[in-house]
Amino acid sequence: MNDETSWWLRECLRADEDSAAQARARQDQLTKPPGSLGRLEELAVRLAGLQRSQRPSLQRVWISVFAADHGVAAEGVSAFPQAVTGEMLRNFAGGGAAIAVLARSLGASLDVVNLGTVNDPGPIKGVHRAIVAASTANFCEAAAMTPAQLRAALAAGAASVRAARDAGAQLFVGGEMGIANTTAAAALASALLDCAPARLAGAGTGLDAAGIAHKTAVIERALALHADAGSDWERLRRLGGFEIAALTGAYIACAQVGVAVLVDGFIATVAALAAQRLNPGCGPWLLYAHRSHERGHAALLDALDAQPLLDLGLRLGEASGAAVAVPLLRLACELHAGMATFAQAGVSGANGSHSDPAAARA
Repeated sequence: MNDETSWWLRECLRADEDSAAQARARQDQLTKPPGSLGRLEELAVRLAGLQRSQRPSLQRVWISVFAADHGVAAEGVSAFPQAVTGEMLRNFAGGGAAIAVLARSLGASLDVVNLGTVNDPGPIKGVHRAIVAASTANFCEAAAMTPAQLRAALAAGAASVRAARDAGAQLFVGGEMGIANTTAAAALASALLDCAPARLAGAGTGLDAAGIAHKTAVIERALALHADAGSDWERLRRLGGFEIAALTGAYIACAQVGVAVLVDGFIATVAALAAQRLNPGCGPWLLYAHRSHERGHAALLDALDAQPLLDLGLRLGEASGAAVAVPLLRLACELHAGMATFAQAGVSGANGSHSDPAAARA
């Protein structure tokens, strides 16, 4: 692959250590015992480094939801019909989906991207068409994507990041929608982690125990067929989906242009794992929003050494869990910027004296 078609291999930006150090010094001057705000302090410092600002802000949030259909739906791995994917595009655009409600509440920009659905709803106001194909192939019979399709899906994710950056976004949140995509995500995670599908395959849209067992067997067939996949690129191509690849591309692109990412649940975390396998430099830009109730998410978080912010039993997808966590990040930034220092408040520090006035002005 030449440089133009392998853009995802380009170097990612690094966090600014000076900004992070200044933010950490400010935290030590605020009117509280050091470390008493726990992870909120850590988040503020980390965001300071990523935003290259001693006082980070998350007022401008961009949410991209990628929708696509999966050929493996033909194996009966979902409790819902495949038509739901296309139908949900109208619901997103019409404001009735959970993520639409959350985006309005947050004042966030909502970008809905149609990568290809079996029942194509056609042009919809508020939905960007970036059609790769009507669906991936059934990966129990063939590779899910051609090389060209994978490149197109990755590029669609990067295009959303460009739009977010042009809009001045300070945080990128990625979501997904696609019937059978928990099957694709579990299959890809199994291959990337060399982990048994029974550990990762969950209820998805609401499968019972028999449905999960069938889903697991389907994934095992797919893994056997694609056991010769010799690279993480090939594993993503053969077992992933258009929306999973778009998220993968988006996460890498964010790290390349310097936009922090808040990763959603199970499927989004599989994309985050794929992104770090393709370009390890993107890892520091990824924050993890919540621990999904979907089976397998804990194993992914452990593999990534990720500490999610919330654990609310969520498993909807659509970026909904990440959206719920945005106010927590905003509060971390507000506390960091808005609290008085010991010197400003005239409060004695731990040593009985006021902190250095110069540090207070920082």
